[in-house]
Amino acid sequence: MKFIDEAIITVKSGDGGRGCISFKREKFIPRGGPDGGDGGKGGDVIFRAVSGKRTLYQFKRQKNLKAKNGGHGQGKNRTGKKGADLVIDIPVGTLLIDAETGNLIKDLATAGEKFILAAGGRGGQGNARFKTSTNRAPRFAQPGEHSKTYSIKLELKLLADVGIIGLPNAGKSTLISAISSARPKIAGYPFTTLTPSLGVIHTDWGEPFIAADIPGLIEGAHKGQGLGIRFLKHIERTRILIHLIDISELDPAAPLKAYNTINTELFLYNQSLAGKPQIVVLNKIDMQSSADTELKFKSALPDKTIIAISALTGKGIDSLKSQIINLLGIEDESQ
Repeated sequence: MKFIDEAIITVKSGDGGRGCISFKREKFIPRGGPDGGDGGKGGDVIFRAVSGKRTLYQFKRQKNLKAKNGGHGQGKNRTGKKGADLVIDIPVGTLLIDAETGNLIKDLATAGEKFILAAGGRGGQGNARFKTSTNRAPRFAQPGEHSKTYSIKLELKLLADVGIIGLPNAGKSTLISAISSARPKIAGYPFTTLTPSLGVIHTDWGEPFIAADIPGLIEGAHKGQGLGIRFLKHIERTRILIHLIDISELDPAAPLKAYNTINTELFLYNQSLAGKPQIVVLNKIDMQSSADTELKFKSALPDKTIIAISALTGKGIDSLKSQIINLLGIEDESQ
């Protein structure tokens, strides 16, 4: 299924039913009083975050959604039926944004969370409501209140404990397939991964955690170049980052170029991302002549703990997983 992380839809609540104008018509009661019932309330538009959904794919075709109208009031003081609510299930981590102003309306970040975006119209009062001592036979009733229409942009931000970032072809897809059951497309050309991949990583003693393979970023990503802002926004939801660097592509004369490029893009997009905890990982140490490059890189970052791995052969993967678990603070539940 294609990953869809943005959609614009129009939603409309239900109209309120109109009040009824009616009078009692019973044998031996020639002048029965008013008995027109109220109209029913229109249905609400409710968004609900559910853990079972992963994309906004359903809205690729469902662009206009409407709640049911309230029923009209009837004689004998019968109230019209309430219009059915429109409950729209969306993935956890979806933002509701006003499509016209760009203002954030609601961030549905918790499974089961609900939000009433548009309340249904109120039902009109029937003529029985307007009977007074001076007007015993009112011949008017209220119309139902009109519905409300909103144009909404849905924007999904992935929820993950760990985000794997790096330049294209750093080996992110290979890494997530090595540490989880995720099986993203892997190939030897840039931008192989066009959609984020989620993988569940199980530990021997505690709760599993979720990692997201964030598609390759390049210089200028914060301005939308490459896959740019479309995927930078997903990094905001992660707790920690694995900064993956292809050791075979490092220039010994400027070993920090790739590292600084990614961190600069994070900072320029959102300064808070630059302060997010990072595990710096050198990948592809199975390549020839990687030892000298590894030493130069580590020397350029003396204050950083750097893990060297081969996502392809599995070397160093256990050390990386232990570092992730420690940083996430996953407790040992076997004791």
